Amino acid sequence: MIEFIEYSILGLLSGGVMALIALSFVLVYKGTGVVNFAVGEVMMLGAYIYYACAVTFELPPIVSFVISMAVISMFAILVERAVLRPLSGQPGVSVMMATIGMAAIIHGGVEAVWGGDTYSPPSLLPRTPLFIGDILIPGTVLGNFAVASVLITAFLLFFRYSRTGVALRATASDPVTAATLGININFASRLTWMLAGSVGTVAGVLISSSAGLSPALAAAALGVFAAIILGGMDSVLGAIVASLVIGLAESLTAGYLGGKARDIVPYVVVLLILIVRPYGIFGTRTIERL
Repeated sequence: MIEFIEYSILGLLSGGVMALIALSFVLVYKGTGVVNFAVGEVMMLGAYIYYACAVTFELPPIVSFVISMAVISMFAILVERAVLRPLSGQPGVSVMMATIGMAAIIHGGVEAVWGGDTYSPPSLLPRTPLFIGDILIPGTVLGNFAVASVLITAFLLFFRYSRTGVALRATASDPVTAATLGININFASRLTWMLAGSVGTVAGVLISSSAGLSPALAAAALGVFAAIILGGMDSVLGAIVASLVIGLAESLTAGYLGGKARDIVPYVVVLLILIVRPYGIFGTRTIERL
């Protein structure tokens, strides 16, 4: 029973960071209708910028963290303005291929500068473990979950109560009507990409600080597709709930069946649920008339 509780707690805590990556996907899809395949590479780039600031330039971790988020935000603006906006109105496949090409460029650039070695960025959070009776919770896992929880809560409040958040939701729901009401569609799109890049940077820094930094970090985002599909491509709440479910399933599978089975079980869960709800647990159900 102690093992089960420990695995469950670790799975739910790791699911919090997974929710950040899923949120980065959902923000772009909900705001622009684009499946962004460069989320993992942007997350990885943000983590490398944090490493460069903290280790190469010997800046304090918190300063390095702020700089990395600012750089990625500026990078997101550049990409949106120079690459994605000219493709506005084009078929979705064209925009999707543009994000895949952007991912390849970022990945190649990172390997050209830093190589394929694994680095150990300084921790942004305390590493002191927490003991609850006989249950051990690593400090990094607990701290990562705390940061993810605060950030996700802030985003939910932002989209719910702020005027800018409401404008973004309106643009995502019906861009034509939003433009008619005076909402700046280009600004909304630019802000969406900035927020998605910032969220991905936070996830990249948290993961690399506890598990190491290498170009393989980008692949972590691909595993989040299971959570996105499970929760619903256009649902922020679905991304959060599904990430916790997938994190729990992965932890229990790794604990009882071994690490290799960990990569299989989440997708089995997704397939079983999608048979019943093809649009995800919280996804919008679309009706097509023939």
